[in-house]
Amino acid sequence: MDMNLRAFRTVQAALSGPVAPTKRKQSSRKGGLRGGPARAKVMSPERRKEIALKASAVRWKGQKQVAVV
Repeated sequence: MDMNLRAFRTVQAALSGPVAPTKRKQSSRKGGLRGGPARAKVMSPERRKEIALKASAVRWKGQKQVAVV
């Protein structure tokens, strides 16, 4: 993509107003807000910890480890 075209599109996106979420996206968010806490309530603490450790490992993969003193 041409640099001028990219700059033009960036300015247009910055100047345009916020885009209203679609009905499908709103529905999905509503379901997630209900389902997440319900799933956590049913799950055992060990399983929640397992999932959290896996998520943090993926999130920090490839990052330089720094020793905390």
